[in-house]
Formats: sequence, structure tokens, C-alpha cells
Amino acid sequence: MPGPENDLTLLRIALTTFFALDGFIFAGWVVRIPAIKEQTGASASALGLALLGVSAGAVVTMVLTGRLCRRYGSHLVTVVCGILLSLSVALPPLTHSAPALGAVLLLFGAAYGGINVAFNSAAVDLGRALKRPIMPSFHAAFSLGGMIGAGLGGLVAGALSPTRHLLGLTVIGLVVTALAGRVLLRVRSPEPPESSRKDEAAPRRLDARTRRLVVTFGLIALCTAYGEGALADWSALHLEQDLHATPGAAAVGYSCFALAMTVGRLTGAWLLERLGQTRTLVSGGATAAAGMLLGALAPSLWAALLGFVITGLGLANLFPVAVERAGTLAGPDGVAIASTLGYGGMLLGPPAIGFMADWFSLPLALTSVAALAATAAVVGLLTRRAATRGPAARG
Repeated sequence: MPGPENDLTLLRIALTTFFALDGFIFAGWVVRIPAIKEQTGASASALGLALLGVSAGAVVTMVLTGRLCRRYGSHLVTVVCGILLSLSVALPPLTHSAPALGAVLLLFGAAYGGINVAFNSAAVDLGRALKRPIMPSFHAAFSLGGMIGAGLGGLVAGALSPTRHLLGLTVIGLVVTALAGRVLLRVRSPEPPESSRKDEAAPRRLDARTRRLVVTFGLIALCTAYGEGALADWSALHLEQDLHATPGAAAVGYSCFALAMTVGRLTGAWLLERLGQTRTLVSGGATAAAGMLLGALAPSLWAALLGFVITGLGLANLFPVAVERAGTLAGPDGVAIASTLGYGGMLLGPPAIGFMADWFSLPLALTSVAALAATAAVVGLLTRRAATRGPAARG
């Protein structure tokens, strides 16, 4: 079987490339938010509403993308969304008002949400075909791409305008999509082996009790996504505005967070084997809460960066564990509910932080991330019995 095995290896490399590209492009946009805020003259609350376009576009396209994947295949949809994502990232620096920024971010968010649904669907199919846990490695690639994108953004922030920087991301994205997309278009999505069905526990019917449990795990995903979105959208502005960091140094904040997320996800399998799902949720939420308090309230740049690192380590595995538990309880319906709630956290985060920053201050607004991370820890503890049902967590 050398041919099929080789195809699966190439497919894994191609999907890993798309995960990394997604993080790279998204981080490249994030680190230029302060410059684009100044360009548009938007207030914190107006910027928050504009940033809402990213999450709104993602949520709106989730269901549609799932249908497109079923009709045309997740590989083709991944490639098309990769092209749209690469093109749309060049649009924000062309705007000069908050409403115009929100409109183009709606397009960017639609492409971002579409590609996430598509390549996650492809990754699930590949994991079943390989019969081993590979999803953490894909999400680690996303975090690694984000770290590189943020680091590169920090290096070029003082030399390139946002227009030239993001246009460069468009060129890189189109080239990478062309190269990796050839593999996805050539290799068909693998069929899961028959034996894998015997190894998987049958999910429960989505009755009222199961739905409540799934929604509970979805709330953990929401709390986690709120924190990720807040750091992506507001960390650079916090460091530059409140701690007087240079644009390059401010961009390092999200890079540190992304690096910590990468390390946390690469060690996620080991952590789950040692601690189990409940302890992973509780310890992760508590760690993230402590880290975000430090990151938001620290009086110095280096202490804030340390806080971002601790937050990234804490949040790294909360979303995957929550969604996996929802899927174990209710199958694809459970995954859909938990994922939608997770995107709801990203939808809620940007405007909530913006309004709180106007009402109080940005550092105080960022402490809401710590509050929700602590909430995730408490919810994880309260659902410990549900979390131990079903098969043991894999990777």
C-alpha cells in the first residue's frame, strides 16, 4: 500500500501548511490593528464594533461552509477559502473609517471562518483514516503560524506601511495556497476504516439532558475563544497604548502568546494522559486567569509579556478538550453546538473589550478574560462526572 500511504502523508503535510498559513495571515493582520485604528480615527468602541466583522463573518459562514463541504468536498472548499482569505487580508489598510473597516472585515471573517470549518473537516477525515490522534499537531501548526506571523509583523512594523505589509501577506498566501492546494485537489478525502467505528463509543441521542451537557462544554469553548480573540485583537494596542511600547515591541505580545499556545498544544497529549480531561480544564482555566491578570495589570512590558505566555499555556487545550467532550456526548451535533458557542465567544470579545475600555480602561477591560477563564475552570470542575463518561481521551 505504498501509494495510498504516501498520499496520506502528503495530505497531512498540505493540511498542516494550511493550518499554519491561517495562523500566519491572521496574526499578520492582528499586529497592524493599532496602525489601522490610527488611520481610521476610530475610538476604542468603534474599533470594537468594526472588529466584530471578523467574528460575525465567521459565524455566518459556518453552516454554509459545512453544506459546501458535504457537496463539493472539504479539500476544494479549503483551497477556495484560502484564496479568499489571502485576498481579503489586503483590504483593511485601504479603509479610512470604522464602518468601511467593519465591512471589509466581514469579508475577511467569512473567509477565515470558512477555511477553519473546511480544513478541520478534512483533518478529522484524515485522523480517522490514520487511526491515530493528529488534531493537536494541526492546531499547533496554526499557533506556530501565528507566532511567525506576529514576529514578522513586529520586524517590519517600523519599515513597511500596513498596506505594503498586508499586501505582502496576500502574495505569500496565494503562493502557498497554490502549492499546498495542488495536493488537496489531487488527493481525495480518505474514507474512515470500518474498524474505526468499533473503537468509537456511540454518542448519546441529543435529548434535553445531553443538550444541556453539550451546551455546558460549549460555554467552556466560549470562555476560551473570548480570551483568544481578546488577545489577538487588543494585546498589541494594550502594550503600545498603556505600556508605551514601540510598534515592534507591541507586536511581540501576540507572538509570545502564540508561542505559548503552540507549546501547550504540542504537549497536550502528554498533559491529558497525566492529568485527565477534568484536571486539564480546571488547571488550564486557573492558569490562564492568573496569567491574564498579570498581563493586563502589570506595570512593565516584560511582566505583561510573561502574563501573555502564562495565559497561552493555560488556554491552549481548553477549546479542543471541550469540543471533544461535546462530540463524545452527542456526535457531530455536539461538535456543532460547542463550536458555534466558541465562535460566539470570539463574536462577543472585540466589542465587549472595546466598550469596557471606553467606560473604564483597556487594562481593566482585559481582566474580563481572566474572569471568563476562571469561569471555565469552575464549569470544568462542576462537569467532572460528565467528563469522565465515554472513552478515555486520546491525544
